[in-house]
Amino acid sequence: MNIHEYQAKQVLKTYGAPVAEGVVITEASQAAAAAGQLPGPLFVVKSQIHAGGRGKGKFKELGPDAKGGVRLARSADEVVANVNEMLGRTLVTAQTGDAGKQVNRLYIEDGADIDRELYLSLLVDRSVGRVAFVVSTEGGMDIEAVAHDTPEKIVTVAIDPTAGVTDADVARISDAYGLSGAARQDAQTLFPALYKAFVEKDMALLEINPLIVMTDGHLRVLDAKVSFDGNALFRHDDIRELRDTSEEDAKEIEASKYDLAYVALDGDIGCMVNGAGLAMATMDIIKLYGKEPANFLDVGGGASKEKVTAAFKIITADPNVKGILVNIFGGIMRCDIIAEGVVAAVKDVGLTVPLVVRLEGTNVELGKRILNESGLAITAADDLDDAAQKIVAAV
Repeated sequence: MNIHEYQAKQVLKTYGAPVAEGVVITEASQAAAAAGQLPGPLFVVKSQIHAGGRGKGKFKELGPDAKGGVRLARSADEVVANVNEMLGRTLVTAQTGDAGKQVNRLYIEDGADIDRELYLSLLVDRSVGRVAFVVSTEGGMDIEAVAHDTPEKIVTVAIDPTAGVTDADVARISDAYGLSGAARQDAQTLFPALYKAFVEKDMALLEINPLIVMTDGHLRVLDAKVSFDGNALFRHDDIRELRDTSEEDAKEIEASKYDLAYVALDGDIGCMVNGAGLAMATMDIIKLYGKEPANFLDVGGGASKEKVTAAFKIITADPNVKGILVNIFGGIMRCDIIAEGVVAAVKDVGLTVPLVVRLEGTNVELGKRILNESGLAITAADDLDDAAQKIVAAV
């Protein structure tokens, strides 16, 4: 689950992280009052959408020469003018795709006198099985580009979970940044606090880009991007309340009601699979034969007929879907349950695109019989390779 920047800063602030004062608004009429609550004279007007690259983004309605989704304002009047131009418009960034995202919230923040911009993130480094700090002196830049062009400027520090962030860890990160004086002192409390927040709140990613050294020598969290492990949200009522469904795909929201692992993609072949690994393999083989998957969808190992029916309806609700591939290997999941769910869904919503089904495993013969006797236009496949070729050819 993703949250907005202003929400991320509120969470980090409870752990002692240094953040600027700010006010979130949802209506243009609130702009002047918001600016009046801040020290000024420098303000930052920041679009709040679940996507990176906001500063370099462009508003669809304003043309290519307009300012981006993060703007400096040197007076309350400039704040109001920027708010009127930004709120309610569609911001297109490198991460939103061409459709962009409508800006329904703006964060008016007190400005900062910046000396240096740094990059910091925490994530689970699966190569070592630990939470790690990923740090670079190249703050404010696309970290993927830094990793590609100058990988030596990125330092990874994995944290021993039994010890937490030690003085040696802080020193190594501080040395990588070249911190001294007040900034190095701030690091003694900031880095352990960020790690504590990451672990206690079950975050999947904590990215601060940039973390700045101000002209007075102190550190400040200037931006914050946080996502949480959805499987751990049952432990965090306070975090669940931060969810903004207007930023999410409607199909993904519907899928979450049935505990389905669903991610919308840009292709035209809908996939319904059981097991994340098999789902990834299914998407790969679709691409191998020249098409693109429309979604990732894992119905899980113990799905019911109702769950399968819901999954099928979600796939068919996507107007981009030109064909559907159901690929089930029945271990815990029984093939007859999948077959019953598919038949029920097709009878309920109709079938206007080609449907290829590959079943293997528990009760596979019963599952195939249910499909064959359904009277529906379902194409059977013998294995994954056969299934992928058939759905690509049909589309």
